[in-house]
Amino acid sequence: MLKEIIKIEDLGYSEFFEANRIKLGLEAFQIVRVISELRGGYRVKNVQGEYLAKIMGKQIWKATSRKDYPAVGDWVAISNLEDGKALIEKILPRKTIMQRKYSNKNETQIIATNIDVAFVIESVDRDYNLNRIERYFAMASDGGIELAIILNKIDLISKEELNLKLEQIKDRFKNITVISTSTLVDKGLDELKKYIVKGKTYCFLGSSGVGKSSLINGLLGESKIETGEIGSHSGRGKHVTTTREMYFLKQGGIIIDNPGVREVGMADANSGVDNLFDEITSLSKECKFVNCTHVHEPGCAVLLALKTRKIDKNRYTNYINLKKETQYYGMNKLEKKEKDRQFGKFIKKAKADFKKYTHKDY
Repeated sequence: MLKEIIKIEDLGYSEFFEANRIKLGLEAFQIVRVISELRGGYRVKNVQGEYLAKIMGKQIWKATSRKDYPAVGDWVAISNLEDGKALIEKILPRKTIMQRKYSNKNETQIIATNIDVAFVIESVDRDYNLNRIERYFAMASDGGIELAIILNKIDLISKEELNLKLEQIKDRFKNITVISTSTLVDKGLDELKKYIVKGKTYCFLGSSGVGKSSLINGLLGESKIETGEIGSHSGRGKHVTTTREMYFLKQGGIIIDNPGVREVGMADANSGVDNLFDEITSLSKECKFVNCTHVHEPGCAVLLALKTRKIDKNRYTNYINLKKETQYYGMNKLEKKEKDRQFGKFIKKAKADFKKYTHKDY
């Protein structure tokens, strides 16, 4: 039996990346994909195999934020490939990006890049939360990523309860794919496999314990990822997946597994929020004031629609919360910039004063 020949397109490579490779003059370098992050390095893959790679010192020196470092999903140019090791020369421009804000830092975390579809996994028991899905939806939309929902562990509820939840989701999210699954009783995996297309990249997102790793094991057809049970005292999932990892399915398709996320912080996703709540965005154009916050202003078309029940109260509340959060992070950026500017002026003045008052013999 002949072994199937793997093409670079099967790893997610496309005309977008090839055009940028040529534009950047990287024809002399091998192009590989980052499949996992390690301490002090990365695992990368191309059609020839997998390698360990490190970024060059000059890249570290030039980096101004986390976005300047490779992330899982990136395509990178490498050199000095010997003994299974390589140097990363350049990160190719990203087609899409999924990122979130840390809750206690003014810093953005890249979840993964060059994703085609982000699967939000919600278990039907303790984890089920429509507001959290909306947060993921806004993040995905802002990063240019399609979103789909996996409603997992459906063996825990009755058919009637499942139908009710499906109605709630479809009422809140129009024209979105929802797949109901259970690895325990083997339901929905065939439907999920049919949805996954060869050469496309899918990212699995969700809280700890929702069953992301079990679903990926089911798709792989083997127990490649360690799984854990829900904590009996806390009622929360255990963090079994601790790093981002890319997996390649036999039938085609690429899956990125992620550590469980309990808090989804918005990362300046204003356009994503506007796209998600398009009916509210459209109504806001009819408000009396251009800078209307839709909270207390007279002549607010959004508040009128809320009062007359043309928009859902829970949906409106989540919209306001998400808008405030994205504006807060944006405000922090401006404040930090202004603080740096003021500090720079202080240092400049201090140096001038020091020079002016220091004795010439010193």
